[in-house]
Amino acid sequence: MSTFQNTTSASIIFLLTGVPGLEAFHTWISVPFCFLYVTALSGNSLILFAIVNQPSLHKPMYYFLSMLSTTDLGLSISTLVTMLGIFWFNAREISFNACLSQMFFIQLFTVMESSVLLAMAFDRFVAISNPLRYATILTASRIAQIGVATIFRGTLMLTPVMALLKRLSFCRSHVLHHSYCFHPDVMKLSCTDTRINSAVGLTALITTAGLDSIFILLSYVLIIKTVLSIASPEERKKAFSTCISHIGAVAIFYIPLISLSFVHRFGKRAPAYVHTLIANTYLLIPPVLNPIIYSVKTKQIRRAVLKVLHSRETKN
Repeated sequence: MSTFQNTTSASIIFLLTGVPGLEAFHTWISVPFCFLYVTALSGNSLILFAIVNQPSLHKPMYYFLSMLSTTDLGLSISTLVTMLGIFWFNAREISFNACLSQMFFIQLFTVMESSVLLAMAFDRFVAISNPLRYATILTASRIAQIGVATIFRGTLMLTPVMALLKRLSFCRSHVLHHSYCFHPDVMKLSCTDTRINSAVGLTALITTAGLDSIFILLSYVLIIKTVLSIASPEERKKAFSTCISHIGAVAIFYIPLISLSFVHRFGKRAPAYVHTLIANTYLLIPPVLNPIIYSVKTKQIRRAVLKVLHSRETKN
């Protein structure tokens, strides 16, 4: 499926790809993907419902967790239709504008998740280093402002990236290498000079997830310094235990993101299934594991979730 005629973006139809070489088994492959999507959607929805309906969870830490669950839901929904469409119906075609929209929302929720993880790191730093002023520093209005800022920041950074894609023309194969639209993947198919696109895209990545990761690391340096200054070993252990869930969320977000970026830029000789595996891990693992991590490691969330589930069983 390729064409050598210079084609403008408005009339382009891209072809998405499932798992290369395993097209005959897509129906079976869809089973674990369905399980992951159901787990991600139900887990994050349950945490959101528990936080909204339990007054005991109306605190800064849980407000930020609700933002994380919202971004995870958005990230899952952004890819659900195209990914399962390929596995179930071999529905590979996607128009350029639809592709651009999907790409924007995937990247927007990625930037938002990175921003929320940074905000959660700041939340843990304030809670440990200045517990007496915690409630006055992180007020409800300030948390709402942080939430609005994460959306505004993502939109501001990604609008130029998306606008520059509109100027491209395509004269090579229209086959994408993922089951969703990914910025570097689309650029590779263009016959226009994409150096500006690459530079702007890389700048957006560095100034969002790149800077966020540095500030998160700095926050934990300060947190560790504060924890080590606490005299009681028991108090040190208690203080640091409040960060375990957040550290897990940071790891499962940044490791796949960095791996995917490196594979796309430096792993051109890597087998196609490696790109597919890392790309799907990057999108599905954080939304699946975040609710599990916070439910297991945070006693208040676990109790609230169990209470919600128990109340539903009682009603039934």
